[in-house]
Amino acid sequence: MRLRWFSAPTIVGFMLFLCVVLLAVNFFELNWIQYEHNKFHHGREPYAVTPSPSPPSPASGWQADAAKKPVFVVLAKHADAGHLVHVFDVFDVYGYTRRPFDKKVDWDVIWAHEYPFKTYADKITFSDLKPHQKVNHFPGVGFITNKIDLAISDIKYVPPAFQMPQEKSKFFTFVKKNPHKLFVQKQNNHRGIKIKSIGGLDFNSSGTFIQEYIDNPLLIDGYKFDIGVYTIITSIDPLRVYMYNGDILFRFCPEKYHPFNPDNIDKYVIGDDYLPTWEVPSLKKYYVDQGASMKASVESHLKAQGRDATKIWDQLEDAIRVVCLEKESKIRNLMRNYKSKTNFFEMARFDFVVDNDLKVYIMEVNMSPNLSSAHYRPNRLLYEQVLFNLFAIVGLTYFERREDSINMAVSTKNIVAYPETCAKMNCNSCNSEDCLLCSPCMDSYTKVQLTNAYREHIDRHDCKRVFPPKFDPNFLNNSVDLSGYSLNTRLMYKWFKGKCIADREWC
Repeated sequence: MRLRWFSAPTIVGFMLFLCVVLLAVNFFELNWIQYEHNKFHHGREPYAVTPSPSPPSPASGWQADAAKKPVFVVLAKHADAGHLVHVFDVFDVYGYTRRPFDKKVDWDVIWAHEYPFKTYADKITFSDLKPHQKVNHFPGVGFITNKIDLAISDIKYVPPAFQMPQEKSKFFTFVKKNPHKLFVQKQNNHRGIKIKSIGGLDFNSSGTFIQEYIDNPLLIDGYKFDIGVYTIITSIDPLRVYMYNGDILFRFCPEKYHPFNPDNIDKYVIGDDYLPTWEVPSLKKYYVDQGASMKASVESHLKAQGRDATKIWDQLEDAIRVVCLEKESKIRNLMRNYKSKTNFFEMARFDFVVDNDLKVYIMEVNMSPNLSSAHYRPNRLLYEQVLFNLFAIVGLTYFERREDSINMAVSTKNIVAYPETCAKMNCNSCNSEDCLLCSPCMDSYTKVQLTNAYREHIDRHDCKRVFPPKFDPNFLNNSVDLSGYSLNTRLMYKWFKGKCIADREWC
């Protein structure tokens, strides 16, 4: 009876007090762990988020300001309308702070929704950027993304096209040889596409092109579809190209293809209100029930039909490689006006259709592809993973690294590719091209590019290298004609080949 004073409220209060103490201890320990992580892994003290941190002095540089988070600036009309929300989310994941554009802002990344090099030329000196600054477009990328330029490039994966009115006679010659072909007339905004008879085409409409329509498309459950492949260009000279390999965007026409009616564009044109993968009956059991990717779902379906989807995937990869190689020299020539070639990167979406013989055709390349899941919420994960992989492979995660930790990531020994061969060669004069990959003859630009290539390989995550292409370890001694490549691209090709010889994981 002496313990009667231990009433129920007293016991409950004591227990709550213990819980508060334990929570406080756990909170302190978690903060200490984070402090230690930041100090020893990132080389900085934890920082407090402030609305407007003071920029570092020019002498100290951004690395010396421990309190400064990396800054990104958005150049876009209606940037906060919602179409860039996933871009903002991934910037936030990587610890960036968004700032409104101002000439005084010491930015690290510019994310431009439109082509910025003409629109903002009077505000930003793109030709003389600081080494750490990155822009999400290449000068001259329009050689790839401009629909007319791409359509009339005479590339094997692009359906025949004729620019109006310049190639009117050439078009009629083609029609005479192919009287049963169907055609669509397009312009750069890709709106108003419709199959028309020869009499319905406008041969005097400047800024348009007439293109052969692929009239035997591969169908799934009776629906025509297109394929969007997210492609990342990290360098032009030397050329390095990757594709996001974690998934592919499939979009289906809202109405079945047959019975075909050219007046009903919902049967053959992919619009904003397309039929998503999860509503295609034969794909639901893979995509919805099993949680598979769009690519795996389509591949499983085609395999069940006795068809080999790898024929499609191989062509997609080759088509991207062919286009980039075809346009590389034009972009490279334009970039001669820019002091640094390492400030730029590109993420575009190559859109394809496939015919019933599993032959792939490029329809267009989107410079700033849609990354908003507002219309189709299940696409959110795809867009976020594309962006997460993009940020990693182009080096947007390196801003927090201290100057003295660079060699921890990549050092000279990591970029050496032919040590045995170089040791046997006479490279005293460095006149031989083969010597340029040997350490005594490697110039600073080559070292920077090989360092970036090494980092990209390590940080590629779910990205697949498209160019330089993959190597077959069993045929490494076969000679390949590299005469059409620039010197820097030839060296990059040989470097990856040398890394493959040493370690098949690089092949």
